[in-house]
Amino acid sequence: KLRRPLRRGRSSSVLPGSMDYTLYKTINGLSGNSFVDGLFKLLASGLPYVLVALVALVFLFPWRVRRQERRSGAVLATASVGLALFINQLITDAVDRMRPYLAHPADSNLLISYSHDPSFPSDNVIGAFALAFGIWLYDRTLGTTLLIIGAVLAFSRVYVGRHYPGDVIAGALIGTAVAAILYLLPPMRRLIELVAERVGQICDRVSSHLPRSTRLNEKSPLKVP
Repeated sequence: KLRRPLRRGRSSSVLPGSMDYTLYKTINGLSGNSFVDGLFKLLASGLPYVLVALVALVFLFPWRVRRQERRSGAVLATASVGLALFINQLITDAVDRMRPYLAHPADSNLLISYSHDPSFPSDNVIGAFALAFGIWLYDRTLGTTLLIIGAVLAFSRVYVGRHYPGDVIAGALIGTAVAAILYLLPPMRRLIELVAERVGQICDRVSSHLPRSTRLNEKSPLKVP
């Protein structure tokens, strides 16, 4: 049985009858099929790692075209995650919203391990959209793919019972806004592009000294317009 955590202050919770609560019950109420539940459990837990790996690949892959732009996007994405998660901590402590399965245990079906951390906003979704939108600002094709993955992650976190829809929507907005702000500030943008250029040069030099069999395929690299 889940117990409500003891806190020094009063935790806020979403009231029954609110739109957030109703949407949570609707989406979480879709659970019950073992195959679908297993799929969304995998997505909710694994997609954050997939996104991190994809952003790293965007930086490291020897693209034939727009290599520097994509590397800049990967650096922007990484910087955005760090700043967005810091902001998230401040908001989390201020709002202190109780998790739905703790506030409404009778109406929740929690499919993955529980946490006593506050629910609002979703840090996983903040990170996902900061990564995805950071890439999108430099590469629409790759960025759109990552944004779709982020949206699937957001839905899955509600489906498995970890968050209210408002938690993941707020997380998506915060992550996107932080990446956009860093991109739109000329000094930050120049710094991000300089870091991408310098680190990219180091990676290229290291790669040139690796045995050919251990390198990424440089003869026929992916060409994404």
